[in-house]
Amino acid sequence: MRVGIPKETYPGETRVAVIPAGAATLKKTGVDVAVETGAGTAAGFPDEAYRQQGAAILSRSDIFAGADVLLTVRATPPGGPLHAGQALIGFADPLGAPDAIHQVAATGTTLLSMELMPRITRAQSMDALSSMATIAGYKGVLLAANHSPRMFPMLMTAAGTISSARVFIVGAGVAGLQAIATARRLGAKVEAYDVRPAVKEQVQSLGGKFVELPIETADSEDKGGYARAQDESFYRRQREMMLKVVAGNDIVITTALIPGKRAPILLTTEMVEAMIPGSVVVDLAAERGGNCELTRPDETVHHKGVIIIGPSNPPALVPYHASQMYSKNIVTFLTHLLGKTGAQQASLPIDTSDEITRETLLTQNGSVVHQRVRELTKA
Repeated sequence: MRVGIPKETYPGETRVAVIPAGAATLKKTGVDVAVETGAGTAAGFPDEAYRQQGAAILSRSDIFAGADVLLTVRATPPGGPLHAGQALIGFADPLGAPDAIHQVAATGTTLLSMELMPRITRAQSMDALSSMATIAGYKGVLLAANHSPRMFPMLMTAAGTISSARVFIVGAGVAGLQAIATARRLGAKVEAYDVRPAVKEQVQSLGGKFVELPIETADSEDKGGYARAQDESFYRRQREMMLKVVAGNDIVITTALIPGKRAPILLTTEMVEAMIPGSVVVDLAAERGGNCELTRPDETVHHKGVIIIGPSNPPALVPYHASQMYSKNIVTFLTHLLGKTGAQQASLPIDTSDEITRETLLTQNGSVVHQRVRELTKA
């Protein structure tokens, strides 16, 4: 089997799907590994590092023409010509852009989505969404600290006492929890809110204060542990009650995402205007439209003294370690798919009796086989 790692072409994407250490792991399974020239350069992994691990360095056309399996960060758009019998693995945004999945299916390519990895124990080492959310939560706090006119820690100095910055995290998933931990390490006083009451202990274990709003939150979590989308009346009540909390903080970091849907608006213009001048909002949901009404993806907005930052791809701002984590996820996934003998054949073995394979499989034999994606594109 020949595995190809192309250079990412999506605007602003600096990650690489497989780092040199990952290429070495794949070589041990018996596959041939080829990397496009310069694929890892932006992430800090030069071509020579891949060569030292036994990978071939080839042109883009040779990668797409010769690979039996393509490992990518962003699988759609594919960035090159695909052909029948080939397999493509990466982030495919199947619930947000299902039409692109049909386009891949038409080529006869087998497409597997890293976003749809089931949240079960044996798939934890393949959970790329959690890996990238960890990076986003960390970087979001640093962006806030860089733009804030305040320091985060409390300091006792000869010039007087400097009080801790007050940070409010909205959403206590993987990104939110990492943001809490990072802000606390910098010395900030941290509060956090989530629609899922079950995360209260996790917030407190990291040194944050859990903000409880008197709103009914039944059915707030799906079977995978993700927050469910709520109706507009819920979000309206939530915004009304959150206004005072937001106004009392120097930094607000929002992380609320619903798979395949536009990010819910949690921070209105009125709430931003209630913040004191010099406050900072970092919207980690910018790629899905943003949790803040004033967010503009990849722009820094100044509104009545408040700075709103909307990075659409936070992991790409930390490409070395983001690539390291993603590489571990995708290499482990491919190794799982190959099983004990899969590397001895050219085509990727697909065992739909396995939950991990079945849940991530989007296209096969020219058709979209994932039920949720098919339903999204029904006329």
